[in-house]
Amino acid sequence: MAHRNLIITGGIFHPFEDASAALASVLGRVGIESDITLDVEGGLASIGSYDLLTIFALRWRMLNHEKYIPYRDEWAFELSSAGQKAITSHVQKGGGLLALHTASICFDTWPAWRDILGGIWVWDQTFHPPLGSISVEPTENEHAILKGAQGFTLSDEVYHHLERDPDAVPLLKAHVEASDESHTVGWSHTFGDGRVVYDALGHDAASIEQTDHAQFLRRAALWALGQSDESVRTA
Repeated sequence: MAHRNLIITGGIFHPFEDASAALASVLGRVGIESDITLDVEGGLASIGSYDLLTIFALRWRMLNHEKYIPYRDEWAFELSSAGQKAITSHVQKGGGLLALHTASICFDTWPAWRDILGGIWVWDQTFHPPLGSISVEPTENEHAILKGAQGFTLSDEVYHHLERDPDAVPLLKAHVEASDESHTVGWSHTFGDGRVVYDALGHDAASIEQTDHAQFLRRAALWALGQSDESVRTA
């Protein structure tokens, strides 16, 4: 039985269109059929038709730096109360949530987004070095998503010092050679009856399609959908 997934995407400084298409293809290999939209509010208005919601976007008010001024008219965004209720209800009632990369920056006027996601980007604390080759390792936590998982290398951005809830379970760590530091870049979380996975990687299609990262994303989506541990492990 196919599962329906809504990918909400779009924003500045990232090739979201190509990356979202790559994600849809990766998830399609395990029977997850994805629709992709740039219309945040319109998409959320139809969330009742979907089993999984994926936020793969960079949509916030863009007030943090003057460099964003040229892009505000097109991309600055504040989630409506209806949109907030749609996401909250979807997850609380058992719908899955998969969030990638810049999702932790989204919806900056909605404090509950942090509670649902299990963590957040914090301005003046969180940052990332330039895009480059990084080493990613699964954590030692017992989790169906990580069963038999191996470390891998890919080109991506490593988000430093994300603020993570204590009850969010770390799944991936990325090592930065320049500073000889490792940072948590993926976790699982629960909210109400719903399951959530956040993956801070995924800057572009090449990252999404890297073999081991793609496997992690398939497993993450199936776990968020409430599939059995066996189904998740064999993805």
